[in-house]
Amino acid sequence: MGELPKRIATGLVLVAAAIAALWAGGTAFAALVSLAVLLMWAEWTAMHRMALLPRRVGLAVLGGAMVLMWIGDWFSALWLLAGAAGVGGLFFFQLRQPVIVASGRVGERRGRLGLDRPFLIGLLYCGLPGIALIWLRGQGWGLYATLLLMLVVWGADIAAYFTGRALGGPKLAPAISPNKTWSGAVGGLVGALIGAGLLALIWPGYGNAAGLMRLALLALPLAVVSILGDLYESWLKRRCGVKDSGSILPGHGGVMDRLDGLVPVAVAGAGIFVVTGWAG
Repeated sequence: MGELPKRIATGLVLVAAAIAALWAGGTAFAALVSLAVLLMWAEWTAMHRMALLPRRVGLAVLGGAMVLMWIGDWFSALWLLAGAAGVGGLFFFQLRQPVIVASGRVGERRGRLGLDRPFLIGLLYCGLPGIALIWLRGQGWGLYATLLLMLVVWGADIAAYFTGRALGGPKLAPAISPNKTWSGAVGGLVGALIGAGLLALIWPGYGNAAGLMRLALLALPLAVVSILGDLYESWLKRRCGVKDSGSILPGHGGVMDRLDGLVPVAVAGAGIFVVTGWAG
């Protein structure tokens, strides 16, 4: 099977699984999100070649946060994640004191535990979107609000891919991701708007001009965030010297490769719905 058919087939399976879990809600959705969070952490730690101790500590923290979300205690889940990041930050500070190395230059004592900034960033990168998605799905209009985030990311990703391949043109960020173009980015914005428009057909009360406008105002900035998330992961892979974050998904690479846009969109989208109250 060629790369594109393999990519499409895998994408369809993932979309079907996501929609089924989203529709079921509750434990089914929390379980799928938790699995994604833990797989992302495994890929993140492998990319950064972390030592065994921080891998296990992060796994325990993220697992604990997801369990708390399963029982609906999002406040404790956030505190657990923030507390682990704070303690890790203190450990990081203690383990990287300046020292004089053999050459006479000032170096850094990295420490043998491997606790580094990637531990802290990775913990938040993997944990926050999981907490955000499970919280959002649990709201009154959580089914539609969460589906909006997914449709924006899927629409932006699919439209950007095919528009960029068809039209080409100036590169969006050649030093980070040589294959991404401005035409693809514009196509991604249009794709996100189409996804939001389709949602308006089934979200009660949004099948009118005012509803379409509200969803469009949500979709456009979230689509930009999705594109930035994609670029961040591309930069991260270049920094770590890897082509893909993993190999678990045929045609896509790793879980992080597939969810790079949803990670920041989940956090930003949940924040918007917290402020506006539009998720009920």
